[in-house]
Amino acid sequence: METFINVSLNLLGGFRYTVLLFAYTLLIALPLGLIISFGSMSSFKPLRWLTRTFVWIIRGTPLMLQLIIVFYAPGLIWGISAFGRMEAAIIAFGINYSCYFSEIYRGGIEAIPKGQYEAGQVLGMKKGQIFLQIILLQVIKRILAPMSNEVITLVKDTSLARIIAITELIYIGQKYITASALLWPLFYTGVFYLVSCGLLTLLFQYTERKLKYFAV
Repeated sequence: METFINVSLNLLGGFRYTVLLFAYTLLIALPLGLIISFGSMSSFKPLRWLTRTFVWIIRGTPLMLQLIIVFYAPGLIWGISAFGRMEAAIIAFGINYSCYFSEIYRGGIEAIPKGQYEAGQVLGMKKGQIFLQIILLQVIKRILAPMSNEVITLVKDTSLARIIAITELIYIGQKYITASALLWPLFYTGVFYLVSCGLLTLLFQYTERKLKYFAV
């Protein structure tokens, strides 16, 4: 009979992969999403059309399908194993969430009044200076709420990685059903997600309070 301590230790081992996937996804998706948003707002129509079509495809298809394609497609098409399981998951999650983040970025940037750009130009500031010193913090304030929703969703979406046999939290909890006929470890995994999402919620609330001096 599995003890509570043994189950907790095993679940912590799976939770490590959950945290790694979460962290690497944000590391990729946050900057990549900003780059994609610039492409979708580009005045060069072919680039704008191509970027928005790519975002539409990624947002319109299930993340689970994208995981399967990234992991299995290279081997089936070219006969090579291009990525390990974790690498495939990080790539699939990174691309998927960067597309969602790009739309949040785009909405935040386009909501800033054009007059602020013009005021910066009058002061002799370059475009990069205007964006970094005037626009960026206001954008962060505007997008914080929708971005927090996506980040918290990411915590739970990491469980989809089990489809390619990554031993993340749910994968470990589910194994107890077949190996030991125990259901409670699977429910116990919910505690890890609740604590993680709770801590992230507190972090975002703290950040929102710090940015309250922006009138938006």
